[in-house]
Amino acid sequence: MGDWIVGGILLIIIGAAIRFIWKEKKKGRRCIGCPASGYCSGNCCSIEKKKVDKREEKD
Repeated sequence: MGDWIVGGILLIIIGAAIRFIWKEKKKGRRCIGCPASGYCSGNCCSIEKKKVDKREEKD
């Protein structure tokens, strides 16, 4: 019985995550984790990577 409860909770969580991603993509947001995802050209995540790369070059 406990296995069914845990399995049901996992299905609910996974389903909610998939629904959230689907709705955000439907709105046109490319980088869901980026705070400027609705306004950028889709390269917002690469900006953070470039900053990190420059810091590594200095070391």
